[in-house]
Amino acid sequence: MKIDKVTDVEAFFKVVDSCKGEVELITGEGDRLNLRSKLCQIISLATLFPVMAEIPNLEVVAHEPEDMEKLAKFLFE
Repeated sequence: MKIDKVTDVEAFFKVVDSCKGEVELITGEGDRLNLRSKLCQIISLATLFPVMAEIPNLEVVAHEPEDMEKLAKFLFE
């Protein structure tokens, strides 16, 4: 699912941490960051989330359908 902005990053990572399967952030260049990894969370927090409006085509992919539902509910409600 494409994302434009995450306003509450801490709550977003809590949702990611509650997911059962892998959750990846995919950049426009095709780089994949495993958001279940604390290191990748720190990297994305420090570099990607502050400038999301300037980075086109960011996408979040969850490998489990119930995880995708959790993320969609958080991002779009």
